[in-house]
Amino acid sequence: MLQEFADWLAYGLLGLNAHTRIGSAVDFFFYDTTKIMILLFIISTIMGIINAYFPIDRLRTYLTTHKLYGLQYFFASLFGALTPFCSCSSIPLFIGFVKGGIPLGVTFAFLITSPLVNEVAVAMFLGTFGLKITLIYVISGMLLGMIGGFVLGKMKLDNYLSDWVRDIQKNSQTETEQWETNKISFINRLPIIIKDSWGIIKGVLLYVIIGIAIGGIIHGYVPEGFFQEYMSRSSWFAVPLCVVLGVPMYANASGIVPIIEVFVAKGVPIGTALAFMMAVVGLSLPEATMLKKVMTWRLIGIYFGTITLFIILLGYLYNIIL
Repeated sequence: MLQEFADWLAYGLLGLNAHTRIGSAVDFFFYDTTKIMILLFIISTIMGIINAYFPIDRLRTYLTTHKLYGLQYFFASLFGALTPFCSCSSIPLFIGFVKGGIPLGVTFAFLITSPLVNEVAVAMFLGTFGLKITLIYVISGMLLGMIGGFVLGKMKLDNYLSDWVRDIQKNSQTETEQWETNKISFINRLPIIIKDSWGIIKGVLLYVIIGIAIGGIIHGYVPEGFFQEYMSRSSWFAVPLCVVLGVPMYANASGIVPIIEVFVAKGVPIGTALAFMMAVVGLSLPEATMLKKVMTWRLIGIYFGTITLFIILLGYLYNIIL
């Protein structure tokens, strides 16, 4: 339904041609902007309701005061694998976790894994590359989320969250304490929860629009064969070069798998192709733009740099074992 609405706006209302680059870019912009804003509102409302009746600060306290031996990163990564989100669509839920004060390393484990592994990509991988490569990709994708979340969590990066998200955390905790003290009913809480959700949308709207506009331009104007020349090289720098070039790109896993299949069929090493795919779906300029509302540029740089390094190492490992 959202795709039909986006098609109507781009091709019906604006009269653009679906087979042109600008038509494809504008249609992509309308679809992803609508999808992410709806997701953000729904998830913010749900997280508000959950926080009202099961304050997330209790979960945060439990996670920070109990030794779980890494299981918190596993469950966050597993949850990320079960959610069918791209890198930008994962951000609303990431904001919900940060709002509730969930440890930053655990939220990063979710954010890393969610775009890399999902049921659609797994089904396409099975049909395209077989069971062995699919299992290796899924397991390594989840391990990347777990290890990346653990490493980033140990860096103690909470001070690099934006003032905006810090204010949201304080207001959320204050509201929860008032509701528990005064025993406010759900009917009376709901308008406040919805108002808070709308406030979050207004706070990130500009960043979403800018981010998706960048994604739309990339989607419509960067040809699929742009990187093939570099990916086909067998030199040692082919993997890092392809990963670095892939980071600014923006696509979801289901959209990039057919392209990776073509690359492999034309002689691109499977490890290089998979590393490129991880860079494209796991990190992107639109994602960085949207995260700017939640993080400082320094934290975004640390996050992107760390995950880029891990993906490069995975690319080399893939080429050795596959």
